[in-house]
Amino acid sequence: MGSGDIPKIKMRLKLSPIKIKNVTDFCVSIAYQITIIITLITMDKNTILVTGGAGFIGSNLCERLVKYDLKVICLDNFNDFYNPSIKRKNIRWLLEQPNFELIEGDILYTNLLEMLFETRSINKVIHLAARAGVRPSIKQPLLYEEVNIRGTINLLEAAKASGVEQFIFGSSSSVYGNNKKVPFSEDDAVDNPISPYAATKRSGELLCYTYHKIYDINCIALRFFTVYGPRQRPEMAIHKFTRLINSGEPIEIYGDGSSSRDYTYISDIIDGIESCLDKKLGFEIINLGDSNPIKLIELVRLIEDALGKKADIKWMQHQQGDADTTYADITKAKNILNYSPRIKIEEGISEFVKWHIKQTDVNLT
Repeated sequence: MGSGDIPKIKMRLKLSPIKIKNVTDFCVSIAYQITIIITLITMDKNTILVTGGAGFIGSNLCERLVKYDLKVICLDNFNDFYNPSIKRKNIRWLLEQPNFELIEGDILYTNLLEMLFETRSINKVIHLAARAGVRPSIKQPLLYEEVNIRGTINLLEAAKASGVEQFIFGSSSSVYGNNKKVPFSEDDAVDNPISPYAATKRSGELLCYTYHKIYDINCIALRFFTVYGPRQRPEMAIHKFTRLINSGEPIEIYGDGSSSRDYTYISDIIDGIESCLDKKLGFEIINLGDSNPIKLIELVRLIEDALGKKADIKWMQHQQGDADTTYADITKAKNILNYSPRIKIEEGISEFVKWHIKQTDVNLT
């Protein structure tokens, strides 16, 4: 089958909690929530396309948008990077909603995209579909190039042809590589990616800029910093460590445990994406992170505390493609989006562990 052919397609029509710590936090949180609500309910009642909408970030985003009575189309190919039944479970509630439509298809199929944009009043695209993961990209670079670069071009071409007014691209903190300057700023040079995955995400940003420059499409590239929370992909560190520690199995730590990540809770990421929906910025790259990195070994200790169990650690050699640290400068996000992450890592880990245990209990019954 050629990349432009349409495969068999299945179609089905179908505020984050405020954490109060003091009066100032309460007022800031209320103001932020009100801003998001006003933005969403006063938007055009047209359609938002979310690619990769059945995945971790995508399904959480679709739920938020659908609850605001916006029309949402989820395009997802349910590939086997991890068990596709997990994605189907993610959107179980969404399939019952009248303003949600699932299209099972691939961003590599140009005829499908043309049909989709011609038959739906899509005015905004949130492009989250991608082949994910740093280490797997080293083993399968051609697959990552095809999905992450060609797939993004296909979407930009369809958006150009249909006059889409807003294109939001899900990029990654991995574009910074082993940046020596911290925190990482959007103005930093990102010319030294250390994995094919990072290179494809940087390519996606450049393509967005090109289509903005030539066709005047409003494009915002959001660099996500290690997103975690309920529905996180099973191979990601927090999910994997939690599952293994809880079941008494050993966990593998690559390096000496001193590498650090700027872990960002899913609801904060969704808030940041929402805040972009009505922004006509031309082209911008914006970091979305917590701006509070912690070391890997400290992360393990937090998971141990939340589970009430000790980890059996197997120390492994450092892996190619793994950055030493990630650390988001979120000044730009604060200034442009009024972005204000609220969930700190201790609270987020606790919430994730509760969710994981609940899922485990459900699966055992």
